[in-house]
Amino acid sequence: MSGEGKVVSVTGASGFIASWLVKLLLQRRYTVKATVRDPNDPKKTQHLLSLDGAQERLHLFKADLLEEGSFDSVVDGCDGVFHTASPVALDAINPQAELIDPALKGTINVLRSCSKVPSVKRVVVTSSLASVLLTGKPLTPEVLIDESWFSDPALCKESKQWYVLSKTLAEEAAWNFSKENGIDMVTINPGWVIGPLLQPTLNLSAEQVLNLINGAQTFPNISSWWVDVRDVANAHIQAYEIPEASGRYCLVERDLHNSEILKILRKLYPGLPLPEKCADDKPYAPSSRVSQEKAKSLVIHFTSLEVSLKDTVESLKEKNFVSF
Repeated sequence: MSGEGKVVSVTGASGFIASWLVKLLLQRRYTVKATVRDPNDPKKTQHLLSLDGAQERLHLFKADLLEEGSFDSVVDGCDGVFHTASPVALDAINPQAELIDPALKGTINVLRSCSKVPSVKRVVVTSSLASVLLTGKPLTPEVLIDESWFSDPALCKESKQWYVLSKTLAEEAAWNFSKENGIDMVTINPGWVIGPLLQPTLNLSAEQVLNLINGAQTFPNISSWWVDVRDVANAHIQAYEIPEASGRYCLVERDLHNSEILKILRKLYPGLPLPEKCADDKPYAPSSRVSQEKAKSLVIHFTSLEVSLKDTVESLKEKNFVSF
């Protein structure tokens, strides 16, 4: 579908997923109004401004998640809004200020701006598998996780999983606000997103791969849900363009333990010194399954994890985060 003549907005445009989203939207000939925290910082903007079509159809705006009304001028005149801006960090000194407020208040500020603009047909919010998984149910291979699961904020607090809490509270608030204000909203809930980086800075999920190939002696005893950034960006656009799209969409190509990820990396890069030993002596953390049924209704053909891993490593090399 061509976005010719259509105007959409992308918040937090300099991020990993958002940069790919902007790239694909420009390819589909949309005009994109994109927000960044500092339009004068080349680290945040240069990779966006150099995209095909950017000169003609990309407009950058300064916006602050915590400032009410900050997004009014950005969403004004838009047909669709993609809200991806939200802090990503596993550690925080002050979780409320660093993670929860920007995620929660930021989402409501964007939706409030959308509620004032009659032209906005649909809002697609980047949520996370984080707001799906922490239910208290055991995550084992027998279990099939799907869009009906919602993380429990009380469990997030108890286990001090502040990022998970920020995504859970933000998504919960978004559903409530959109229902109360008649906003047509869809959420995309990806797992660990990897693949080639467009931005010059290292993002958290690509760092997980970097940590495995950068001379580590051991690997963490964790199983993770992996998905390619290009599939995630494409899913956002499909969720906007397909009229029947609704609700939440979990996106995971495969759930694999780090030991299995290293097997793939050994095949891809036979001479690379990769960690052989697990960081602890406990049994390997079990893998679980995430249903792809609903994601397939967005006509998503998942990129295989082997391709995603290779493209991530090649991108990390190209951007000088690693050399071998």
